[in-house]
Amino acid sequence: MNGGIEAAVRLDGVGKVYGTGVSAVTALRDVSHAFARGSFTAVMGPSGSGKTTLLQCAAGLTRPTSGSVSVGGADVTRLSEAELSGLRSRRIGFVFQAFNLLPALTGRENIELPLRLARRRPAPGRVEELIGRAGIGEHVHRRPHQLSGGQQQRVAICRALVAGPDVVFADEPTGNLDARSGREILGLLRLVVDELRQTVIMVTHDPAVAAHADRVLFLSDGQVIKVMEAPTAEAIAAGLGVR
Repeated sequence: MNGGIEAAVRLDGVGKVYGTGVSAVTALRDVSHAFARGSFTAVMGPSGSGKTTLLQCAAGLTRPTSGSVSVGGADVTRLSEAELSGLRSRRIGFVFQAFNLLPALTGRENIELPLRLARRRPAPGRVEELIGRAGIGEHVHRRPHQLSGGQQQRVAICRALVAGPDVVFADEPTGNLDARSGREILGLLRLVVDELRQTVIMVTHDPAVAAHADRVLFLSDGQVIKVMEAPTAEAIAAGLGVR
């Protein structure tokens, strides 16, 4: 997926090496890929394949050793740390396996937190729209410890979306959930793409989870070895055996 697509995120020749000399470890090797705006991509591979490093480089959390990364047309590899922080607050949303909600805040306050930190006002009706789509209107007055895991992750997804980012990065978003809650969260992420036209890039190890995406990137030894369009759980499970 390259060329003239409208890319929310683009990696060009990205490499990442940790350490130096004989102790150097290459996590990514010359990775180039464009993630189309309004698409849902799952990133898969065995442990040590580089999928988490790819997510971190694409999100501007880790600087690549070589190559470039752009988010919404902005070359993040050329930004200062302060500029990177500002870009992440405005144009990037994050959903984590552990939810990462602040325990002293209510669900609504957690959702609104990115805007408060950026000293921004939400677009009219934005918070209510997200809460309604996530189906948590009856729960947002509660604190995280009063919510189920699925409800906490719905709050986290609303928080990731509230600033209207170019892309949402999800790192094993169903990893701490039971099967039913996991399916509900994947349905919400699918809605985020199909109806809100957001871009989602998700790391997962589960073929059934990845099957909710539009495509799957398979990584091995720091390289993209295969891209699967319109994936099914069965095809993904077979693809994980590709070397």
